[in-house]
Amino acid sequence: MIKLDVFNMKNFLQTVNECSGAINLLHPDGRKENINKQYGVQNELLQKHRENKGFLRISLDIPAYKDYMRLVYFTIGDS
Repeated sequence: MIKLDVFNMKNFLQTVNECSGAINLLHPDGRKENINKQYGVQNELLQKHRENKGFLRISLDIPAYKDYMRLVYFTIGDS
């Protein structure tokens, strides 16, 4: 699991969509929802990001190591 504070949502979602496996959004009730290439869910995240004035805190479960590292690299590069 990884917790992220996302400021650049466009680049974050682009990075997510470049991943090969599931990128699971963890909901407060324990549900997991894949956001990789799931444009309806991504639009909801974009809306929340706008409502929060350019900030979104999310928790992700990333089963594939390569995808996990891709998002960690995004996080380091985006700061």
